[in-house]
Amino acid sequence: MKLVLLAAGASRRMRGADKLLEPVDDEPLLRRQARAALASGVGPVAVTLPPGAPSRWQALDGLPLTLLPVDRASEGMSASLRVAALWAAGSALMVAPADMPELDADDFATLAGAFDGRAPLRATAADGTPGHPVIFPATLLADLGTLTGDAGARSVLHRHPPRLLALPDTHAITDLDTPEAWTHWRAGR
Repeated sequence: MKLVLLAAGASRRMRGADKLLEPVDDEPLLRRQARAALASGVGPVAVTLPPGAPSRWQALDGLPLTLLPVDRASEGMSASLRVAALWAAGSALMVAPADMPELDADDFATLAGAFDGRAPLRATAADGTPGHPVIFPATLLADLGTLTGDAGARSVLHRHPPRLLALPDTHAITDLDTPEAWTHWRAGR
């Protein structure tokens, strides 16, 4: 199984800031999440990145990752998923947005350990709300390779309903896209 962190988005709702460079535990969120992915033992690990974001690339310096440039990042999440599917060819693929600060190494490992190799597996919050990561069997990578737009892999999951696995608390759904969301999340830590 391979694991990819999606980090090619534009952080538009952050009004000029880059959410993936926001500090969490004294390091940029992107680096923190990459280290958690590596520590999980799932892998190899890759990160999708837009070519024009040198600060994101620099945040990952020195980590044993595969960096996947997404030349068409402006097309939305589908562009990252297409690149990731090509990279993972022949292997199951765990997909996680890089902007989810509550996901940790244990979460990645738990999901990988529960994957049966046949059906997609999707993490949920403790209350059952669907979230991330999602693991796609190798047989569905071709479907990921045909995606368009910014709806992610919803159409694939609609055609191939995933098994669900609850992660602790809100790990699978905490996604911080605005300065206000960051302020609220930090206040609750």
